[in-house]
Amino acid sequence: MTSSASAGPDETPTCSAKGCRDAAVWVLAWNNPTLHTPERRKTWLACEEHREHLSQFLGVRGFLKDVVKLDEWVQPEGSERLR
Repeated sequence: MTSSASAGPDETPTCSAKGCRDAAVWVLAWNNPTLHTPERRKTWLACEEHREHLSQFLGVRGFLKDVVKLDEWVQPEGSERLR
């Protein structure tokens, strides 16, 4: 499923963790170097509870590039939210 990391005016961004519907607080920017150009960023959103778990999941694979508060995130052109 693919959607924008920024929600519409009536939509609150939610955590990307499976089954979680809590409000997102963090943006986890990542990149799979075997599939994406170095500047490309995909994003997952995380609530406070799932930030560390999602960061570790991406980190052990070498995919995690940045973790930023949602209200400070500037979405690069071409980035997309997957989960």
